[in-house]
Amino acid sequence: MANPRGKPARKPAVDVTALVALLRRQFTNLDPNDPSRWPALPRGLLLLAVAVLVLAGLWYVWLSDQAAALENAQRREADLRTQYTQKVAKAVALDTLKGQLEQVRQYVAQLEKQLPNRAEMDALLSDINQAGIGRGLQFELFRPGQEVVRDYYAELPITVRVSGSYHDIGRFVADVAHLSRIVTLNNLSIAPTPNRNDQLTMEATAKTFRYLDPDEVLARKAAAKKAQGGKQ
Repeated sequence: MANPRGKPARKPAVDVTALVALLRRQFTNLDPNDPSRWPALPRGLLLLAVAVLVLAGLWYVWLSDQAAALENAQRREADLRTQYTQKVAKAVALDTLKGQLEQVRQYVAQLEKQLPNRAEMDALLSDINQAGIGRGLQFELFRPGQEVVRDYYAELPITVRVSGSYHDIGRFVADVAHLSRIVTLNNLSIAPTPNRNDQLTMEATAKTFRYLDPDEVLARKAAAKKAQGGKQ
């Protein structure tokens, strides 16, 4: 076809139809089991796709590792913030805690003063006996039992049976409660005294306590450690 000036039209530099046909032939009858025999273009596209997939997989793995590291760092930051807050609170309350500790120490010291040691136990038993005699009571039984050893103190039960008037027994119980040492009366029972209408008989278990000497505490710890080692 001639152009308006009468000159013949130029043919396109690239034959698109031929190019499309060439590309179509390269993608025709491809053997999926042997890509090495494919033409250059589909083989190159396949390699490019594989490379993209590999890079995408590596990128995903890297991002996963980074996400896990970020999560661990955030968790660590939260833990450190919590520890910091707790330490600040303890530092602020340090004076208060010191005061409370001193109060506890004073309280423990007072309790220790109320607990006799081994050498003072005989005097305490004598005080209990004298408290009853001083109220005019008659001791029918005063029998110390087997000592029960705890972690830091020992407990001594004493079976007591006294007889006397109602008021004298009441005063005796009050005197025992006001002793300088700790004494408790347990399993109390009061009944009329046989053949004595004006008297009552009281039976009770008096429990007194003493603190263990340092040597006794060390001996108990050594025995417990030895027993634990034997079980292993």
